[in-house]
Amino acid sequence: MQLLKVLARILEYPTEELQASKDALIAAVLEDSRLPRENKGQLLRCLEIVCDGDLLDMQENYVGMFDKGRSTSLLLFEHVHGESRDRGQAMVDLMEEYRTNGLEIDARELPDYLPLFLEYLSTRPWEEIRSWLEDIHHILGLLGERLYQRESFYHVVMDSLLNLSGRNVNRQELAQIVASEERDDTPEALDKVWEEEMVKFVDDQGSSCSSSSVVGQRRRELEQTQTIHLSDQLMTDATPRSAKNA
Repeated sequence: MQLLKVLARILEYPTEELQASKDALIAAVLEDSRLPRENKGQLLRCLEIVCDGDLLDMQENYVGMFDKGRSTSLLLFEHVHGESRDRGQAMVDLMEEYRTNGLEIDARELPDYLPLFLEYLSTRPWEEIRSWLEDIHHILGLLGERLYQRESFYHVVMDSLLNLSGRNVNRQELAQIVASEERDDTPEALDKVWEEEMVKFVDDQGSSCSSSSVVGQRRRELEQTQTIHLSDQLMTDATPRSAKNA
């Protein structure tokens, strides 16, 4: 499903390659037969912003939106399991799902990274796609509302995925939940998280592999997981960057 590849590209770290592929991305949206016209219009405006904006500004905006705090993280299982052991098993199971369906592993990335997950879904039958999106619709709803309240155009991607899932969400309820949340991307909140992680790190006698250490958990995840590369690319001049810092 080409549309899912477009949504994956939008959610990845902005690059010159992404901006250069604007015409192909727009064409894929226009050719899609499942997304309603209103959603298509919003998605096309989103593409205009990402592809026509100053690249450095787009990159700075992306980092500020997705790499600070956990509430807008693009790692799906972080919203379900946090840093618990259950998250590790869930990622192992998802990676096995990828491998079972013949996907080639060629780089490093956490398997629950949303753009990567959408790449995988783009290769599956429609009924399976919809089933997976239904399973994560609650995550998509909260992500979309958080992005919307932060006045981010990226909320359009979550809205499109929700539409494809076929599941309705209570927008008013979501708005109330998000409005009551404490922001975790402020300098004060980020400093607090860093201090807490360092205390756990020191308390464990400096071992970064402690099961009680968030730092250790992060390090194990990065060391033990890989990215999958899909042979069916959207276009040769828009090779996906699943790991923006690779």
